[in-house]
Amino acid sequence: MRLFRSRGRSDAERMTGTPVAEAKALYEAGRYAEAEAEARAVSRSRPRDDAYGAVALNIAAIATGAQGRHTEALATYDEALPVFGRIFGADHWLTLKLRSDRAQQMTSLGRHAECEAECTAVVRAAVRGTGPEMARLAAAARNGLVFALNAQGRHQEAEALAREALAAHRERDPMSLVLRLGLARSLNGQARHEDALTEARGAEKLHRSLPDHQRLPETGAVELALATALFGLRRVPEAHHQAAVAHDACLASFGPDHRRTVEARTLLERIDGTRP
Repeated sequence: MRLFRSRGRSDAERMTGTPVAEAKALYEAGRYAEAEAEARAVSRSRPRDDAYGAVALNIAAIATGAQGRHTEALATYDEALPVFGRIFGADHWLTLKLRSDRAQQMTSLGRHAECEAECTAVVRAAVRGTGPEMARLAAAARNGLVFALNAQGRHQEAEALAREALAAHRERDPMSLVLRLGLARSLNGQARHEDALTEARGAEKLHRSLPDHQRLPETGAVELALATALFGLRRVPEAHHQAAVAHDACLASFGPDHRRTVEARTLLERIDGTRP
């Protein structure tokens, strides 16, 4: 999940001149190691319970996770959470968003039931709130819940929740993209591969329409969904091509230990195992 959202200009452009502007810009450019280093430097330089220091720590957590260092990322979220609570309050959307992002990092460590429980709690808190930030937060937490349900093999529940979330979130934006990918994953999990392929194709079209800095966090995700559906349909050469594209892209962007890189590599190995 992402800390940053865009409406016209990027967050980095809107935050020009703030202490976290450079770290945000580096993250949006996909320069995750540099973003992490800059964000940690800003965090260390700020006074205790400084708002920019807290945001910098959040950026550091997101950038660390984007490099596949999921255990370190979760530790950074754990460090940031009490700071956010003190500065913004437990019910503020920024604190709740941090909880949602932290929970979704758990999925990369196989802690799917914990992610489910925390995302459920965040959804409940978000729907009690008002305003567009809370609405987007509810969608983000539902996306994490969809992923957690899929990871536990509860694909029908995941499908129902993804469709509900998409019906409530009509914008053609990165949130719609990840929800569609979650829906495709749930359909693949039910062996409804034609339906999954249709959803993945729609996600592919949406992904291509987004600006570069919004596309980067989902690098390889569309190709991975396509590969899974095509493999389920026994269209092996096409599936292999898409899985290879996903793996190479994830490896270049996130490194070998990122959850998505590992998933693409595992799928490639499965596909190769069926080839003569």
